[in-house]
Amino acid sequence: MRQHIEEGKFSMRAITAIAFSALAFFTLPHSLDDNVANAQSPSGFDNYLQEVGRKAVQQGVSQRTLDRVLPSLTYNPRVIELDRSQPGGSMDSPIPPFAPYKQRHVDAARIQGGQAKYRQLISTLADVERQTGVPGPIIMAIYGHETNYGSYTGNFDIPRSLATLAYEGRRRALFESEFIAVLKMIDKGVPQSAMKGSWAGAMGKPQFLPSVYLRLAKDGTGDGYADIWNSEADAVASIANYFVNAGWRRGDPWGIAVRVPVSLNREAIDNKTVAVRCPRVHERHSQWKTMAEWRSLGVVPATGQRLNDDTFATLLEPDGPGQTAYLLTGNYRVILDYNCSNFYGLSVGLLADEIRS
Repeated sequence: MRQHIEEGKFSMRAITAIAFSALAFFTLPHSLDDNVANAQSPSGFDNYLQEVGRKAVQQGVSQRTLDRVLPSLTYNPRVIELDRSQPGGSMDSPIPPFAPYKQRHVDAARIQGGQAKYRQLISTLADVERQTGVPGPIIMAIYGHETNYGSYTGNFDIPRSLATLAYEGRRRALFESEFIAVLKMIDKGVPQSAMKGSWAGAMGKPQFLPSVYLRLAKDGTGDGYADIWNSEADAVASIANYFVNAGWRRGDPWGIAVRVPVSLNREAIDNKTVAVRCPRVHERHSQWKTMAEWRSLGVVPATGQRLNDDTFATLLEPDGPGQTAYLLTGNYRVILDYNCSNFYGLSVGLLADEIRS
């Protein structure tokens, strides 16, 4: 999944939760990490692979897989360059307006592309929705945001990239676990040659990290192999399975656009809880109230879409008072599990609405 740093927070899948197609890291001075200082040493890289191999064996990876894979890997300085060139985010940095982001990510090309792909996959999406309750337009909106409906999925060698990032050392625990997950995938029969993706480990049409693939990738064709690189049926089924695992509630919308009266007392509805995960994203949401309670406060739908009176929702005003606001249900939180960014979550929901229309 792609990174959205408008709220000064990394987007990460839930194991992790989310994808690293452009994950931002802060660059540390080399003096703070000997592994960074030694990262250009080919012999050091080979020694590190042997160390990881021993850990992988302890986690069930066969020696035959290690003997085949590890000698084929070389250090890739390009992924380190890309890693270090990523912009850092600050918890104190101001949050830009949502409207320009929406214009870029819910634009005519992405809407039309989503509608065309939805029509093309309508039978598959209908089957998946019957099985899981996850609407086809939501799946398509994720597909559109992650890889522009499969048109760009990345061409980096995933085992090589993750081994390099793990060896470099600044986030070794994370990348090493993902590298071992790759070895497990290969051990289970996924072709090493198929493992192409972003420089930081996100793979295939839904941009799953290896650990997420192992947990949640789904075979949508019945051939026994979840081919998220080449099969749209498998990619669609895998995205839906991710959402089910994250708690998607069948039949509930993600949210609706609303009008908020000037008289609304925002202090009275302020969210007092602190989220464990990506708190700056969640602190922008109000307290939970039913739609009936919101209506009593003068908050009303801005379009023909409605929420049932007993549906609980939180209020988000991404561009501040006087601009379009949104009431967001629990299913919106599932979208955030895929990528913890309000800009991402809103644009996925809005794109899904356009694809459905």
